[in-house]
Amino acid sequence: MTTAPAPTQAEVGDDIDAVLSFHDGDARAALATLLRDCAHLRQQLSVTEYAMSAGFCRGWRPKYDRD
Repeated sequence: MTTAPAPTQAEVGDDIDAVLSFHDGDARAALATLLRDCAHLRQQLSVTEYAMSAGFCRGWRPKYDRD
């Protein structure tokens, strides 16, 4: 399985600027939104893990944390 290349420092910086801009520079609000998004995605990953069959994914199981 191939993975997407890691984002460049410039791309990450652009994303950070976009998130802060969306929240009018309020870093706490930006972090709160990102943490809620992370919790939602973990919940969706958990639901997906239980819904998919082992044959469908050839034994692959999702990881909840980065290596």
